Amino acid sequence: MLISQAGSLKLSQCMLSIGSFDGVHLGHQSVIRQMVERSRVEGVPSVVYTFDPPPRVYFKSARQLTTIEEKADRIRRLGVEHLIVASFTANYLNSSVIDFIQEIKELNPSVVIVGSDFRFGKNRSGGLDDLRAHCKVQIVQSVCCKEGKVISSTRIRDLLSKGDFLKAYTLLNGAEI
Repeated sequence: MLISQAGSLKLSQCMLSIGSFDGVHLGHQSVIRQMVERSRVEGVPSVVYTFDPPPRVYFKSARQLTTIEEKADRIRRLGVEHLIVASFTANYLNSSVIDFIQEIKELNPSVVIVGSDFRFGKNRSGGLDDLRAHCKVQIVQSVCCKEGKVISSTRIRDLLSKGDFLKAYTLLNGAEI
């Protein structure tokens, strides 16, 4: 897997998934696997665009579930060909909506896969409609565990804060509950 800094990779085409992917939990794994499979079917490179640190960690001092090294390793094991890491700093936060879209367009994505609450650009001023104006967008549906609850980094952080390490580990790493 090739790891690049934001803005440094240019491709003739790709399948692109964007997100914080903190923990690369079972929900993230499902989304990334689907993206990788689709990229193989279409014969284009698979790309994950992520942030270090994750925005929730930067803004709300939330517990970070995985270091960037752990995140990269988990993503690599899912078969992703390219990982783009944006340094989530004050400088990055001042990027405009157009700056972000121009960076994404350099990757020539056939589809951009994001969550329904995806926001970007200074003050989170860009959204799905802005992205759709320039790219084909696929919204990811939430992934649930067997008990029907959404698997999310926020839920895993909550489980960890309550001391439910087994359930948190299960949602992060494997055998579904």
